[in-house]
Amino acid sequence: MRPEEVRQLLEKVRSGEIEVSDALDQLQYLPVQDLGFARVDTHRELRQGIPEAIYAENKTADQVVAIARELLRKTTGPVLITRTSAEVAKLVLSEWSDAAYNSVARLIVLRPETESSPLGLVAVVSAGTSDSRVAEEAAAVADALGMKIERIDDVGVAGVHRVLAVQDRLHAADVVIVVAGMEGALASLVGGLTGKPVIAVPTSVGYGAAFDGLAALLAMLNSCAAGVVVTNIDNGFGAAVFALRMLRQKSD
Repeated sequence: MRPEEVRQLLEKVRSGEIEVSDALDQLQYLPVQDLGFARVDTHRELRQGIPEAIYAENKTADQVVAIARELLRKTTGPVLITRTSAEVAKLVLSEWSDAAYNSVARLIVLRPETESSPLGLVAVVSAGTSDSRVAEEAAAVADALGMKIERIDDVGVAGVHRVLAVQDRLHAADVVIVVAGMEGALASLVGGLTGKPVIAVPTSVGYGAAFDGLAALLAMLNSCAAGVVVTNIDNGFGAAVFALRMLRQKSD
């Protein structure tokens, strides 16, 4: 249950539209549901506005389904399953035929946000096609959470004119997510071109001295462009959720 839904419930109690006992029935669930193998935080939606996401890596398909089932029963927002394997996807899709599976992003979305008016425009900018999996995760998560997405792909700094050619699209966005591996320089360039919030996502793409994304991470943390925020390596999901937090503050 989201904060605005609790507020509506309390207003109904105050107006006499529903009984206090009925409201208690809706609020009776404990903040944590113990499934034996996992403790599901069912009140995270109340605190943060979205349900707990399911990180599927190293979980069995049955565990993922059990957690998803609990979240669908106790929350109302989108349920996201990240880092999904083919095995997990197969079982989840057999349980919920309306689930949306994005094999590139390795993401399953149950009950996506369907508001007619998006929270804002998020530009997801990737340096190269090798970064597409992480960029797709960021875009797919943002879309599922009710944001409008603008994809700008393959504009790495090795051909800097490609970025300069899309400056108008960067300025039009409310938030820009920059996804890049190798030396991660694209985040600094974009951060210097636009005054919009920039979220940098280093990827594990690159030859030996890229150190599985460490070089890009350190470069982004040392960005010459002031105010660029950096997520962990390959964390497109985290970038999208941070964009959501920013846009919700703007809409309040």
